[in-house]
Amino acid sequence: MNQQYQDCLEACKRCLEACNHCFDACLNEEDVKMMAHCVRLDRECADACALAITAMQTNSPHVHEICELCAKICESCAEECAKHNHDHCQQCADACRQCAEECRKMVLS
Repeated sequence: MNQQYQDCLEACKRCLEACNHCFDACLNEEDVKMMAHCVRLDRECADACALAITAMQTNSPHVHEICELCAKICESCAEECAKHNHDHCQQCADACRQCAEECRKMVLS
């Protein structure tokens, strides 16, 4: 694995974990229907992070495009999670913002 990917790889792993935790916690909220969009974005973001992790670990020739898409999805997830006052949503929003930032750095490298 290319060492230049390390910061992005770690951010993607943290984001994937935060999204999975948020997804699970949202399903336990009192008004699950209100959390539906958040749950969908958590899933999509976790999947995008998993794809980016694999792309970096395998030194994919499409790693920059994948990281660019991951950043966009992370930004959408962060925006949605930030709307909710739950701790798990706020923590997820932070992890998504950090991941988007690291993915953007990858695209520019």
